[in-house]
Amino acid sequence: MTNPTRIRITWPANQLTATLEDTPTTRALVAALPISSSASTWGEEVYFETGVSVPRELDARQIVDPGTVAFWTDGDSLALPYGPTPISHGDECRLASACNVLGAFDGDPRLLATVRPGDPIRVELA
Repeated sequence: MTNPTRIRITWPANQLTATLEDTPTTRALVAALPISSSASTWGEEVYFETGVSVPRELDARQIVDPGTVAFWTDGDSLALPYGPTPISHGDECRLASACNVLGAFDGDPRLLATVRPGDPIRVELA
């Protein structure tokens, strides 16, 4: 996988595409696609289980930019912040713990505000 990988995340109200960097976590995620899950929300973050289990990478980060596609290794989940979470200081996107950073959304990550807890969510190659 030398070119960036693009994925599409869909839920009942909308969809977004994201461009992912070539990382061990990205490769493990892509190998498991398509993934269907049930969405959860935590402040201005959407997360959901993937069934993929990977170790935390050396460059994992807890504070990321809005629209970052992150992998929460503690919960085998994609973590998709678009604004502050309950543990943020100010407007930062602070994840529950350090997460593997995979890439970023191509469009406006605020579309994630239309995700409701329990929504079916699907990840596939774009």
